[in-house]
Amino acid sequence: MTATAAVIAQPAARHIRRPGALVIAALLVAALVAAPILSVWTNIFTGGTGDTWRHLASTVLPEYVANTLWLCLGVGIGVIVVGVSTAWLVTMHDFPGRRLFQWALVLPLAVPAYVMAYTYTDLLQFVGPLQTWLRETFGWSKGDYWFPDVRSLGGAVAMFIFVLYPYVYLLARTAFLERGSGMLEAGRSLGLGPWASFFRISLPLARPAVAAGAALALMETLADYGTVAYFAVQTFTTGIYRAWFSLGDRIAAAQLSAALLGFVVLVLFAERTSRGRARFHNTNGRNRPHPGRNLSAPMSAAAALACAIPLAIGFFIPAGILLKMALTEGDARFGPRFLQLAGNSFTLAASTALLAVGLALLLAYAARVSRRRWAQLANRVVALGYAVPGSVIAVGVLIPVTRLDNWLAAAIEESFGTNPGLLLTGGIAALVYAYLARFLAVALQTVETGLAKITPSMDDAARSLGLGQVDTLRRVHLPLLRGSLLTGGLLVFVDVMKELPATVVMRPFNFDTLAIQAFILASDERLAEASTSALTIVAVGILPVIAVSRSIARAQR
Repeated sequence: MTATAAVIAQPAARHIRRPGALVIAALLVAALVAAPILSVWTNIFTGGTGDTWRHLASTVLPEYVANTLWLCLGVGIGVIVVGVSTAWLVTMHDFPGRRLFQWALVLPLAVPAYVMAYTYTDLLQFVGPLQTWLRETFGWSKGDYWFPDVRSLGGAVAMFIFVLYPYVYLLARTAFLERGSGMLEAGRSLGLGPWASFFRISLPLARPAVAAGAALALMETLADYGTVAYFAVQTFTTGIYRAWFSLGDRIAAAQLSAALLGFVVLVLFAERTSRGRARFHNTNGRNRPHPGRNLSAPMSAAAALACAIPLAIGFFIPAGILLKMALTEGDARFGPRFLQLAGNSFTLAASTALLAVGLALLLAYAARVSRRRWAQLANRVVALGYAVPGSVIAVGVLIPVTRLDNWLAAAIEESFGTNPGLLLTGGIAALVYAYLARFLAVALQTVETGLAKITPSMDDAARSLGLGQVDTLRRVHLPLLRGSLLTGGLLVFVDVMKELPATVVMRPFNFDTLAIQAFILASDERLAEASTSALTIVAVGILPVIAVSRSIARAQR
């Protein structure tokens, strides 16, 4: 090696070793967050589950596989079509209602999927108002007409599409805004029309954001229990609950969870493999917002209708049904207790969102600066938590945390002569830990997507100016990641507000949330009483949804 090569190699070697502390901190965080998830895999080869598996294989296991595949296929296609089309319309076109739709299209995030399932069942069932009106208007009776059954696989797909499309909409809209008008102007100068610019420029560049949003929607679909159980759709998630609670076989439930994780790994691996060596950095300096292409009157009406339909189905119709029930019947016990429930839900959601965004930034940035395969692998293991049902995460948290609680209590009693009781599981700390294991993937996917659009040459330029890793993150990356961080925090906040299974298992005594109140009443077919709690969940979730969505738009402008 020549002297010049040695001089060049020494800084590179120091650069490889320098991220040690940052990477170690990220790996510790990843290990803590992934511990409940990894506990699922420890039971894959555990014996003693032969009878349970024989029973499942001979009865419902093929149905679990088929329904899960069809559910993922339908929801994946649906959220991409609805999310990308609405994001493209409100970002790149000018039509009446555009400013309203820009922030209103994220409102379905405030509606829990199981609440939406209950409201549409009440609306569309045989004795519901819609079919009753049809029979009274046309003089029909049972058997004279055909009406789709909402409590079916197709109904479940529709519920998930119109609740989860905002995942794709938010990330795709952010990607379209960040591309601005520079690349589109270059495309127009080369003779590309609006449709060609969309398919050949905007959509390929937004692919990481679209894929991240679709992956989040699919993982949320795979982890859902309330909707598929109420619609009697047998999936891997319902199988996990059946093996756990009905058959009493916790090991078989963990093994089914491992199979469920296999679905998610396959989805993520297929998407990343299909990218190949393609990169999606934005190096165009002309990144001003797109002014919006004026549409003709018929096209404006079509664009407004295309945005209004998913918004009406995903938010206004279920919210209207809940509001009508709450005003006409509602919960007779409505009062100060609901303020306490709303405060509990908001505290859990806000604290988890802040922690999730900070930890996701640490994990994603450590993987970026280290550029090592095992750092990326650690992040992928953490991201799998979103596909694990909340109750499975809760038990995975309870086992090690309860042991730690008992050890701490014994140590304190031996040292001070008094037993402090349960320090971790007796409060909300263990519950927030379960939420992080479940929802950190949401913030991590969003932050990774934002970092992927920052070209590595900016890191090199910052280092050449003498900035260290922390200063580079603070002065270069954070301003560029502001929209992604806000989006990630929003998604985590709303998901925690709606989370049910982990809250039921992990909540401290006398600590209830709005989701628990709504689910208990609705599962007892007391939907009118549950409407007050469900409507409160929607109302509490609306304000941060609107505020953060509009903040993202202002930041991009």
